[in-house]
Amino acid sequence: MLLRLNDQDRSPLYQQIAASVRRAVADGELSPGDRLPPARELASSLGVNMHTVLRGYAELEREGLVHMRRSRGVTVSATSTARAALHELARRLFDEARRLGMDADEVVAMVSDLKAKEVGLQ
Repeated sequence: MLLRLNDQDRSPLYQQIAASVRRAVADGELSPGDRLPPARELASSLGVNMHTVLRGYAELEREGLVHMRRSRGVTVSATSTARAALHELARRLFDEARRLGMDADEVVAMVSDLKAKEVGLQ
């Protein structure tokens, strides 16, 4: 897995790292059970602080995309593929909404309205 950071991207580095891993999982470059590079090694290759990488990995763990185990490293979880694809889709939705001048609350309200219509509440 080749991971790069984008100097033009305004999002924090740890978020860029997490997004790159999500994309790799969604695109099939990473499969369940695959190991991610050790934080120290990845930090060195990217020229960032090791804690930046760990923060990105922690975000992925909270999302259920990876498992972090001391002395065993970070591995892609079994349910990661669908979650990564869905998360990437949601991120693109929020990015597009921001581009159109909408804030996150407006997008969440729009999704809630769709959900209400789906279950017949409106």
